[in-house]
Amino acid sequence: MFKNISTVLFLACATLACAPDSSKFKVVFDNTMEVSGKKFAIKDISPGLPADWDEYNYVVLEFRSTTPQRFQVGFTTTDGYNELRIMNYVPGAWNKLAVPLKFYRELPGSAVDLAATYNHPRYTGWVNLGGKRGPLHGVDSIGIRMRAPIGNPEIEIRSIALAVDDPGDAYLGDEPAVDEFGQWNPGDWEGKIKSLKQLKSEWNAEDGEPVSTADYNYSKYGGYLQAKVAGTGFFRTENIEGRWWFIDPEGYLFLSVGVDCVHPGGGGEARDVDKRRNMFKELPPARLGERSQRSNFASFGSWNLYRRYGDDYRTKANEMIIRRMDKWGLNTIANWSSPDVMSLNKKAFILQLRGIGIDNSLMGLTDVYDNAFAATAETSIRDFVTSHKDNPWLIGYFLGNEPAWLGQEERLCGMILNGPNRPIKVKLEKYLSEDDTPERRKQFIYNTFNTFLQTVCQLLKRYDPNHLNLGIRFGGGHIVPDILQSCKQNFDVFSFNCYDLKPDKEMMDRTIRQTGLPMIIGEYHFGTVDRGMAQSLWQVHSQQQRGVAYRYYTEQAYAHPGLIGTAYFQWCDQDLTGRFDGENYNCGLVDVTDRPYPHQVNAMKETAKRLFNVHSGKISPTDQTPEKARGNEPIPDIWD
Repeated sequence: MFKNISTVLFLACATLACAPDSSKFKVVFDNTMEVSGKKFAIKDISPGLPADWDEYNYVVLEFRSTTPQRFQVGFTTTDGYNELRIMNYVPGAWNKLAVPLKFYRELPGSAVDLAATYNHPRYTGWVNLGGKRGPLHGVDSIGIRMRAPIGNPEIEIRSIALAVDDPGDAYLGDEPAVDEFGQWNPGDWEGKIKSLKQLKSEWNAEDGEPVSTADYNYSKYGGYLQAKVAGTGFFRTENIEGRWWFIDPEGYLFLSVGVDCVHPGGGGEARDVDKRRNMFKELPPARLGERSQRSNFASFGSWNLYRRYGDDYRTKANEMIIRRMDKWGLNTIANWSSPDVMSLNKKAFILQLRGIGIDNSLMGLTDVYDNAFAATAETSIRDFVTSHKDNPWLIGYFLGNEPAWLGQEERLCGMILNGPNRPIKVKLEKYLSEDDTPERRKQFIYNTFNTFLQTVCQLLKRYDPNHLNLGIRFGGGHIVPDILQSCKQNFDVFSFNCYDLKPDKEMMDRTIRQTGLPMIIGEYHFGTVDRGMAQSLWQVHSQQQRGVAYRYYTEQAYAHPGLIGTAYFQWCDQDLTGRFDGENYNCGLVDVTDRPYPHQVNAMKETAKRLFNVHSGKISPTDQTPEKARGNEPIPDIWD
């Protein structure tokens, strides 16, 4: 108890009268370097802080960053260097962020997919796990590093403290971090909205733009009018002269050019507003449905749609989504999208099954040995597909997203064995009693997964034989032959998410060779930092370069004869102050003020015009690469 009180007192001292001159503890990142950063002795910033941190649960940083670009915060210990990625919701202002020390000490806990495993929200920023884990003994310095800095950003630190209990986060800026339109308030950029009059003028200009799909030669369902085979009334796949295609319900060859998370009013949600009220200049009025139903939640995106369309904003915004998709050459409403938009039956769409047993506590695996599994899955699938099975606009179903156990099979077995008694534990113990080796532990997980797939896929085919089984969107990395064999036996299409400069041709060649299945890319994107949001999983240096990156990735992808679909992640920017898991990426086609990003959507239009010929092998994909694009891979453990 007294230790916690003294920590709080130390924190108050460090941030007020006793605070050192923060200009002494400033990192000016060098954009000519691949990795730029600096270390500081902790005793110089916060004298008297203990070197062994076993009795504490949080490290509390007060800092100011000029950029929302992600950076690494690490500590030098007797066991080496230990760091995490930090993203900051309030660039341009002072911020108090409490980081749980368990993220430095322990491997991530079990969660349903990769994002839930590695992303963890706070109130003024969020943490992405990675790096080396271990005890925090002999802590003597803090390091701040950044990969491929955009511009020459700066970070100042003015205090470091420790706490036993969560002291909370605090926005310490003098002006609101978010303006009345949901934009980053301290920053400025070309085209930033400064008034409602300006915003309405831009909306009106978009309303007057012509809308047509003529440039893409699309059929009713989005297939190519220049190429037709036999239609069945539903989407299917076919290999034609060595190249795979979707075939639309009328028989036209079809490439699924889609976007995830298509819904109106996105990109401006604010959660837990009571804990960070001073971050917002003005909150949306309570008359909007989102706030009346969830008192601690506000949506700037919905408020802007209300400003644009009035009381009927949902209906009119859904209609605008279809108009935009027509203009931009998009023919598919991809995963996690609004049922209201899909139910218009004006664009092909994709759904994801729910309630089929995927378990958070098993890293996204399923306890198929539980007697209730098959019956529960059957009820869920039957009830879910009943209203969709006769709809020709539906392409098919995904089963899941980025299972976190992939590559962690031995660790998952350990979790099961050390966990509560349950059928999967009993089965694993019996299996390993015959012979306990790393390979047998992996094989148990593969066998369990295969049983899950067989059960679910047979049920799906029984209750909806009309639509495609699009599989599970794997999260990248090497997929072992056992998994690929299971996919071959159960799926119609192999799906994977791929955040990269372009998809790995060697991986795609191996996948199609071992499965014989066409492929879909379920997620990819590019972003930058000029709007106050983090730069996405793949960063570029400007909005113009986002368009360049999209064209390069997408055309390179469709040049592969086995690739028949892509889904860009996502329709709207993520929330400036973080979605449910903390992410706040600049990755949208549309910003919080319901305005398209011109460079991004123009690139999509030009790409869509070329995709039929690129995939047919008649023209080469663009070879123009974005400047200084970088991924989210770990930073090398070097300082110079």
